[in-house]
Amino acid sequence: MRIGEYAQREVEDRDRAPRDHSAEHPLSSGAGGEALRSNGSDQAEVMVLLTLGIGKPTIVRAAMAARRNGTTLERELIANGWIDAESYYGGLARVLRLPFLPAIDAALINDDRKLDTQLIDPRSARLNDPARAIIAIVPEARRLAALARMLADRPGLIDRAAVTTPSALRAAVWEAGAERRVRESISTLFESTGRFSARIVLSGTQGVVAGAGLCAFGFAMASGAIPIVILHAALSLVYMAALLLRACALGHRRGEAANPHPCDVLPIYSVLVALYKEAEVASQLVTALKQLNWPASQLDIKLVCEADDHTTIAALQATDLAPQFEIVKVPVAHPRTKPKALNYALAAVRGEFVVIYDAEDRPHPNQLQAAHAQFVSSADDVVCLQAPLAISNGGDSWISAAFALEYAALFRMLLPMLAKYRLPLPLGGTSNHLRVAELKACGGWDPYNVTEDADLGMRLYRLGYRCGVIDCPTHEDAPTTFNIWLNQRTRWFKGWLQTWLVMMRSPRTLMMEMGVGAFLVFQLLIGGMLIASLAHPWLIVLLLSTATYIMLGFPPLGTREAVLFLIDTANVLASYGLFLLLGKKAMLRDERRRVGWRWIAVPLYWLMFSIAAWRAVFQLPFKPFFWDKTPHLPVNSTGKLHPPRGTHPLDETPKLFRDKWQVFMPYRPGIRSALSNIDSIRRRRRRSPSPNA
Repeated sequence: MRIGEYAQREVEDRDRAPRDHSAEHPLSSGAGGEALRSNGSDQAEVMVLLTLGIGKPTIVRAAMAARRNGTTLERELIANGWIDAESYYGGLARVLRLPFLPAIDAALINDDRKLDTQLIDPRSARLNDPARAIIAIVPEARRLAALARMLADRPGLIDRAAVTTPSALRAAVWEAGAERRVRESISTLFESTGRFSARIVLSGTQGVVAGAGLCAFGFAMASGAIPIVILHAALSLVYMAALLLRACALGHRRGEAANPHPCDVLPIYSVLVALYKEAEVASQLVTALKQLNWPASQLDIKLVCEADDHTTIAALQATDLAPQFEIVKVPVAHPRTKPKALNYALAAVRGEFVVIYDAEDRPHPNQLQAAHAQFVSSADDVVCLQAPLAISNGGDSWISAAFALEYAALFRMLLPMLAKYRLPLPLGGTSNHLRVAELKACGGWDPYNVTEDADLGMRLYRLGYRCGVIDCPTHEDAPTTFNIWLNQRTRWFKGWLQTWLVMMRSPRTLMMEMGVGAFLVFQLLIGGMLIASLAHPWLIVLLLSTATYIMLGFPPLGTREAVLFLIDTANVLASYGLFLLLGKKAMLRDERRRVGWRWIAVPLYWLMFSIAAWRAVFQLPFKPFFWDKTPHLPVNSTGKLHPPRGTHPLDETPKLFRDKWQVFMPYRPGIRSALSNIDSIRRRRRRSPSPNA
C-alpha cells in the first residue's frame, strides 16, 4: 500500500474525529460493567473500539484480562489474537484520516542509537521520503482523541503523518540499525570491560606462565622420579578435592519452593531462543512455548535466527506464530556463536525478566511463574535462577543414559547445594532466568566464549550478584551417538577452559572479588573438573600397572607409592560411585527405569570425558571461537527421537535389548512345545510304577 492511499478517499469531516467522552460509559451496565469500572478503563478507549466495530462481548473479555494483567484493552485484544493488528491499525488510520503503512522501507530511516527504544516500545519514527519527511506513528486508542486534536491544531503535521503497526515499525528499525547492533553485540564487552572477555585467549602473563610450566614439566620428566611423584601427588589431591565438593551434595536437602502471590500483577517476561539450522524442531519449539502459563499480553518471545538461515526462518513462519512471537534476524558476522545472537536480541527485550531456551527445549508450562515467585521471595542480589534440565530420552542409548545421570546430579543435587550456600554457579546453557537490568549492566553475554552460560554465572558472582535455582524442569534430549556427544562436549570443555583463563588473569583480584571460599569452590568446579577429566586415563594406567606389579610378586611398594596407589584407587572408584549415587538419588522412579542396566557404561563415559577434554585443549589455540553445532531432532508421540538420516545401524543396537525377552520372541512356539513335551513325560513317569519297586 502506497503512502497517501487514503488521501483521495471521501472521508468524514474533521469534526467527527474521536471526542473525549468523559460522561459516557457505553458498557457501564450488564455483565461487563463491573469489569470496566474495576479496571478503571479509559472511556475513550472503549468508544474507539466500538467505533471500529469490535463487539461488546469481546471488549468485556479484554477488559477482564486487562484488569488481571494491569494492561490496556487494546493490548489484550491484539496479544490474544482476538483482533487482527493490521486491520485494527488500518481502522485507526481511517478514523484519523491518515494514510496507513502496513510495511515500512528501512532505507527511509536514519539509524541512531536512540532509535533502539522503538524496538521496546514502538511509537513513532521519522521517514526520510524524497518528496517530504513523514512521521510514522503507532497510535493508542486511549489517546486517540488527544492525537486527533493535536493533528487538527497543526495542519502541517497531518500532511506528514501516517499510521503503521508496531510490528512493521520494529521490522524497519531492526533492518535500519542491523550493522551497528551486530557490531555492538560483538565488541561491547571487550571494549567496556576487556578483563571479562575471552577474545584474547591468553594474556601476556598467562603465556609466560604457561611456557614456564611446560618447561618445568619437561624438566620433571627428564630429571627423575621425585618431581614426577610430586606432580602425581598434586594432581591426585586436586582430583580428590573436586570429588569431595560433589560428595557434599549427597547430604543436601532442598527447601520449599516459593509460591506465587495470587494478587501480584505479572510483569512482562521475555523469552530468547537462539536457533541455527533448527528447521526440524521449529514446530515443536513453538508448540512448547505456546504452552507457557503466562498472560499473552505480558509475554515477549524472540526467536533469534541467523539472517542466512532461510530454512529455519521459513519453518518458523510456517507455524502460524502468535502476536507475542517475533523473529529476529541476526546479520552474518563472526564469531557465529549463540552469545553473539543473544546480545543482538537483548537490545529489544521488553521484559523485566528474560529466560533463555534452546531449540529442542520443552519447558514446564509453569516455569515462568515459578521463577517469578522465586525472584519475588529472594534477596535483591539474586539476579539469575537456573531451572533443572531433565533428559527425556535416557533409554535410547547408553550415552543418553549416562548423560541423564550426569544432568540429574548436576541440576538437582550440586547446583541447589551451591545456591543454598550462595556460592558461584556454573549455569547451564538453557533455562537461565535473569533480571534484564542487571544482565545489561554486566555487559550481557561474552560472544567469544563458547560456554557463555558458565562464564556469565561466574561473572555475575564477581560483580556481587548471586544465582539461585527453581524446581520446574525443562525437558530436552541428550545425544545418542558418540560423534555428536564428542563435538558437543569438546565445545563445553573448551568454553570452561576459556572461562578459567579469563577468571585467572589476575588471581589476587579474583580472590578479593569472590572471597576465599568462593575462589576455592570456583577452582574445584572449573579447574578441578578439567584436571580430573584430563588426568583420568593416566590414573587408570597407573592403577593397572601398579596392580600388575603387585600380582607378579615384585618387591613390596614403599610407603609413598602405597599411599598414592590408595588415593588413586579411591579417586577412580569415587568418580564412578558419586556419578551413580548423585544421579540415581536425584532421579524419579521412571527415569531410573529408563536408564536400567546402562549405568554399567559409566567407566567408559568417564574415558569419553578425557577424550573430549584433551581434544578441547588442542583445539583452543587454533579454533578458540569455533562453535560446533549440535543437531537436534523432534520428539515423536512415544517420546523417542526420530533416528537421524544416515546413522549407522549399530547406533540403534541398544534398542534391541530394551526388553531382554524380545530376543526370544521368534522362538517362543518351539520353546512352549518343548516345555509341554517335558511336562507330559514327567506326568507319565509319575503314573507308571518304577521297575525297581
